[in-house]
Amino acid sequence: MTFQGWILILGFVAILLALTKPVGVWLFTLYEGRRTPLHVVLGPVERGFYKLAGIDPDAEQGWRRYALHMLLFNVALMAFTYAVLRLQGMLPGNPQGLAGLSPNLAFNTAISFTTNTNWQSYGGESTMSNLSQMLGLTIHNFLSAATGIALAFALFRGFARRESKAIGNFWADMTRVTLYILLPISIVYALFLIASGVPQTMAGVVDVQTLEGAKQSLLLGPVASQEAIKMLGTNGGGFFNANSAHPFENPTALTNLIQMLSIFLIGFGLTWTFGKAVGNTKQGWAILSAMVILFLAGVTVTYWQEAAGNPVLQHLGVAGGNMEGKEVRFGIAASALFSVVTTAASCGAVNSMHDSFTALGGMIPLFNMQLGEVVIGGVGAGIYGFLLFAILAVFVAGLMVGRTPEYVGKKIESREVKLAVLAIAVLPLMILGLTALSSVLQQGLAGPLNKGPHGFSEILYAFTSAVANNGSAFAGLTANTPYYNGLLGVAMWVGRFFIIVPMLAIAGSLAAKKYTPESAGSFPTTGGLWVGLLVGIILILGGLTFLPGLALGPIADHLAMISGTLS
Repeated sequence: MTFQGWILILGFVAILLALTKPVGVWLFTLYEGRRTPLHVVLGPVERGFYKLAGIDPDAEQGWRRYALHMLLFNVALMAFTYAVLRLQGMLPGNPQGLAGLSPNLAFNTAISFTTNTNWQSYGGESTMSNLSQMLGLTIHNFLSAATGIALAFALFRGFARRESKAIGNFWADMTRVTLYILLPISIVYALFLIASGVPQTMAGVVDVQTLEGAKQSLLLGPVASQEAIKMLGTNGGGFFNANSAHPFENPTALTNLIQMLSIFLIGFGLTWTFGKAVGNTKQGWAILSAMVILFLAGVTVTYWQEAAGNPVLQHLGVAGGNMEGKEVRFGIAASALFSVVTTAASCGAVNSMHDSFTALGGMIPLFNMQLGEVVIGGVGAGIYGFLLFAILAVFVAGLMVGRTPEYVGKKIESREVKLAVLAIAVLPLMILGLTALSSVLQQGLAGPLNKGPHGFSEILYAFTSAVANNGSAFAGLTANTPYYNGLLGVAMWVGRFFIIVPMLAIAGSLAAKKYTPESAGSFPTTGGLWVGLLVGIILILGGLTFLPGLALGPIADHLAMISGTLS
């Protein structure tokens, strides 16, 4: 590890902390439906959408209606994307003449982008036409991200409102988030990327002559526009197969830093928004403190392991850290930081290949996802996933002080605890169950490139990434098969919506409750003790469940490495 590496990591966190309140203030404005400076230009557009769709943005919805509209919207989007991908060969905007996707790959990809996972069982530049990239995929990068933020707003209202049957209007939340934060930032972001050398063109292929005199065909397309929202919306699906390791997606150290900052930007801001919504910004800072502690712990382990390198190679005289699978222009520190950022935020974009990390260095991205999108998390999904753990933490705290647990003025009773447990249990049930199934079936065992612990890790990582709606991979796994496309598609759908519906039920239950002021017997939820309890509950309930799986995979892989085993 180097001093410069730590300056990068700590400077990265410092910039985000400085941006937390400004972003949170803007999000709170949208949460409350207030006017912004952009309303002068975009207000007529917003009203036009409502009129065209026949929506009254002031008509509030209960949690069941909110959930139903959200589900129908996402099912319709998934069906539309499936049709675009299947009919790709007959549609315009296809300069390479690419054929339509197979039924199982189109199914997997449509679900993947609908659920904000962006798992890719294909190479983007050799599979997707420009039209498919824009109409089938980039549109989801906006709408799946907006869905996550809208759902976070709904849960905030559950905590903030008193004796109310409504938690907002799904269509109004979606429209405002898309128009007033995702779209404006993405436009500016895309212009920055274009100025940095990222292509934005409808051309398909350009033939060039290399410095050695050889001829090479370079694949191009509308990359910058997809790259911007891919990062801002924590989507992660790359235009190119190499994702953000490709120089056309991530050409410089500056673009690399901006990409990492944009992945965390909205997630950081939403913590402040939550505090403001419940009338105490210290609540938001306490949540963010727990998130940052978990994040820095993960970065430390990953950076330490990657900088230490492989002892087997060092014994053979190959000195230095582990540069396998990393871009020289980024180096170890920026690669390690990016890997933890992208898995802490359920983004899935990569600037290095996680399959080539050391065993423990690769375990941290895996473990981040297994914690359930709570280490910052995806846009919206991170904060509402974290609040599910907060409900359990305050329940445990209530048992400690011998009274009914309370959180931000709402009593947490058996209904909320049961729903939180139901939502949190989705991850271990699906991840471990599908990994076990694929570890014994012939179709599952045909996927991993490696045998032994690392091969098991490839399977475990795939289902962890799918259920956690992350999208990154241990790329040694061959996933473009009917078995993996189908099973991973189901895993992504369950991992997204089987958590959302119980969460919305919690929001509806909390909104109907009275406000309970703090008393001398209340457990404080803004100080260091609360932050420590949150971290402990997340690690114990969210992490220890997966310890046996980690022991069979990356931990066994690490023990084999330090013992000198090469295969």
